Amino acid sequence: MDLDTVDKILDYAIENERRAVAFYTDLAERAGHEHMKEVFLSFADEERGHEAKLLRVKQGKQMLPAEQQVLDLKIGDYLEDVTLSADLDYRQALVVAMKAEKAAFRLYNALASATDDAALKTLLLSLAQEEARHKLRFEIEYDDSFLREL
Repeated sequence: MDLDTVDKILDYAIENERRAVAFYTDLAERAGHEHMKEVFLSFADEERGHEAKLLRVKQGKQMLPAEQQVLDLKIGDYLEDVTLSADLDYRQALVVAMKAEKAAFRLYNALASATDDAALKTLLLSLAQEEARHKLRFEIEYDDSFLREL
């Protein structure tokens, strides 16, 4: 991964957001019930918003930093990986989503570490926090739906 310029980092991040849109759209199509479909489609929309932010920065517009660090419940850290399949149930879909958001969080932090450009670093750290917020929402949903039953 050759990310030695701001444009290359932005292009990589934009492509990552496009993959995330496709990922959540695919999960929505696999959804077993309407609520789950709506949740994943809303995440696809949020990822489109991330892409739009990155495109604005690429056009020379500045972004505001993240307001605060997001709590990590670490629920996804203790769950086994789930393979995507046509018969994914709600619990499995939440696990896949948690792990995808954690990977996106790590990616944005790594990209931020790879640049000396202060504005780009601020943007990437802000996007990392947004991905952490997504993961937290999935963790809360998992906790409410499955862990409280134990």
